[in-house]
Amino acid sequence: MALGGNPIFNGKNFRGATQAPPVPQAPYGQAPYGQQPYGQPYGQQSFGRAPGQVMDGQGGYAQQNMTNEQLQQMYNQPAAGPADTGRMTYDDVIVKTAACLGVLLVGAAVTLFVSMGLASLLMIVGALGGFVLALVNTFKKQPSPALILAYAGLEGLFLGGLTRVLDTMYPGVGLQAVIGTLSVFTVTLLLFKSGKVRATPKAMKFFMIALAGYALFSLVNLVMMVTGLTTEPFGLRSGIIGVAIGVLAIGLAAFSLVMDFTSIEAGVQSGAPQRFSWTAAFGLTVTLVWLYVEIIRLLAILRGDD
Repeated sequence: MALGGNPIFNGKNFRGATQAPPVPQAPYGQAPYGQQPYGQPYGQQSFGRAPGQVMDGQGGYAQQNMTNEQLQQMYNQPAAGPADTGRMTYDDVIVKTAACLGVLLVGAAVTLFVSMGLASLLMIVGALGGFVLALVNTFKKQPSPALILAYAGLEGLFLGGLTRVLDTMYPGVGLQAVIGTLSVFTVTLLLFKSGKVRATPKAMKFFMIALAGYALFSLVNLVMMVTGLTTEPFGLRSGIIGVAIGVLAIGLAAFSLVMDFTSIEAGVQSGAPQRFSWTAAFGLTVTLVWLYVEIIRLLAILRGDD
């Protein structure tokens, strides 16, 4: 699994769920599980065992009234898949991610049918509430579908209000940001599936350095905007510097998607419990929200420089 990326996937709960369980050990004096007793040819029955008998808990055999037809029918049944055994699958992640994005779109749609002032207020409520629930869901021991969907709804209010404000200032940036987000997501997924983009240790090291630098810059920029040291709408993120920082941020968000895909792949392959598909959906939603914010901000910066 890619370490150092999305904290949602790097939490000890999801990481612990993706670790393969230890192979059970046979009791002392018995053959290892899945192996024949010493000296017995492979594929032959144990001495004294008749068809239809199964081993009981005391090392002996208990008789079951099973006919040859019933045994044959049991042997002919297909092997149980991950979904049948309660394990996470790609389909689970897709369905739950679609549910999160659906709730997010509903929250965003609410801001379209209210006044601009109320939409701005909902944007603030969504940003603060979404941040709190993001922390709760990240550090919660077990994923909670209700809290994850509530996070998606609050983020919908935030993104809807932000889009309405910026789209009023720069008409068309909202639709452009949606298309840009879908395009980046699709291209990143295709490159990951083809094996051309992977979260290698070298790439991870560069990502962490760039992410730390970006976080520090964003913090300094926020402080300067709050204290009035800069009067630009986006603070230091204006002009050529703003465009360069915006491109870097989009690249970081796109690579974060690669790490999310890597973590989900590890979870499915290791047979993580099905409930962690909600964690995977939550992680993808967080990254997509970040990607959308960076794209619409870059578009607004470009339009503001016209």
